[in-house]
Amino acid sequence: MSTGRLLLRPNGLTPPTEMPTLIYGTAWKKDRSAELVYTALKAGFRALDTAAQPKHYREDLVGEGIRKAIAEGIVKREDIYLQTKYTPISGQNPHDMPYDASLSITDQVKASIHSSLQNLSVSKDDPNTAYGNFIDTLVLHSPLPTIEKTIEAWVAAESFVPDVIHNLGVSNCPLPILKALCSSSEIKIKPAVVQNRFYPDEDYDLELRSFARENDIIYQSFWTLTANPELVQSEPVQRLSDKAGISVAAALYALVMSLGNVSVLDGTKSEVHMKEDLELTSKIEQFSGGHQQQWQDLVRSFKLLIGEPA
Repeated sequence: MSTGRLLLRPNGLTPPTEMPTLIYGTAWKKDRSAELVYTALKAGFRALDTAAQPKHYREDLVGEGIRKAIAEGIVKREDIYLQTKYTPISGQNPHDMPYDASLSITDQVKASIHSSLQNLSVSKDDPNTAYGNFIDTLVLHSPLPTIEKTIEAWVAAESFVPDVIHNLGVSNCPLPILKALCSSSEIKIKPAVVQNRFYPDEDYDLELRSFARENDIIYQSFWTLTANPELVQSEPVQRLSDKAGISVAAALYALVMSLGNVSVLDGTKSEVHMKEDLELTSKIEQFSGGHQQQWQDLVRSFKLLIGEPA
């Protein structure tokens, strides 16, 4: 059981990137985004997920929270795994977008990335500074209407690797699209991450996660708590919470991470819950080390619950 960090597959252009298995999600934080990002970093989070999508994210305030934490010596930029997204027109508020909707897909992607680099720069006084002005992973927020348009967006993002983007990924992605991105001869840099809803309506992405593991793609689970009230109340989650002395939310996160090559987005607004969730690494390692059979039984029960071969 690895609950600490995962290694993104090297793409041949950039050094391997470490990703903490627990990522702080900044969606829907609105005007509190800077405060909550700062609090999350202070609590111990070292991975952040955001997007160039003003409809649901305040990427500019995420950058503000990061800069405050760095200025106070809480963290250095190189200690943070930072990912943002290019969101296609279909996911944007037409009255508040980071690019001109009349641009080509290629130019939309480039304008979105430049906007993100400015929002997330370590030095707001000099947004073009080389120091710290990079994105660990750029994610397509969703596939575009056709695979051809999706590949066009991907190739546009590739032009920023390795100088200011280190890895590429995709979100809200069905298995056929992920396979197409991995097999396309037009693409040089294969997906390093896929970020999807982990919920029963999609059979917990069983086949997609299997494909991702086989191809060294990290699966990022979101909507993990909200979409799974039955899992939260399930016997293996409740038992792990009790036996390991962690919250029910942290127990579910730990069991999802146990599926292999999986990280989890955590969007709590509570500093108390942030600290509780971050404790799961040490507490699960302690529990699994001292009670190996119990841990294996709980993982097996959880896999059976979600239809995964045990």
